[in-house]
Amino acid sequence: MIDWRDAGPTDADALVTLARDSFTETFGHLYRPQDLAAFLAGHTHEGWTAELADPTYAVRIGEVEGRAVAYAKLAPPKLPIEPRGPAIELRQFYLLKPWHGQGHADTLMAWVIATARARAASEIFLSVFIDNHRARRFYQRYGFIEAGRYAFMVGDHADEDILMRLPL
Repeated sequence: MIDWRDAGPTDADALVTLARDSFTETFGHLYRPQDLAAFLAGHTHEGWTAELADPTYAVRIGEVEGRAVAYAKLAPPKLPIEPRGPAIELRQFYLLKPWHGQGHADTLMAWVIATARARAASEIFLSVFIDNHRARRFYQRYGFIEAGRYAFMVGDHADEDILMRLPL
């Protein structure tokens, strides 16, 4: 059972660890060590603390016995998109593998959509790695549609991501 709550600045260290662990668990095998290390270095205590204190951000954290195992981050759009109205970006959506397939991602996505609506967004944007078929199917199940392509940088390595949007 995952205990869900809104994250705050005191969760910065837990989210640094979870962000690094979840990205490495999912994608670490795809990159040269120096590119992965450069990307992971971008997740800092200071950066997370600033985002968690910023009212334009919303972060939901899931914990099991006090250990962070999942999170989603909503923020103002920075992807190269052309919103049709007020928009929000789903910057990160991660659930560690031991908790896959148990409905937890659905619980977290329900929070994402409800929070976006509560913030008066008319659409949600995200980017997803082109070869992350599981995530793409998950987002499509919620009505996200392809909206373009994006070069997602991991160190000096450019991944091809698909931009997706969900009209609300």
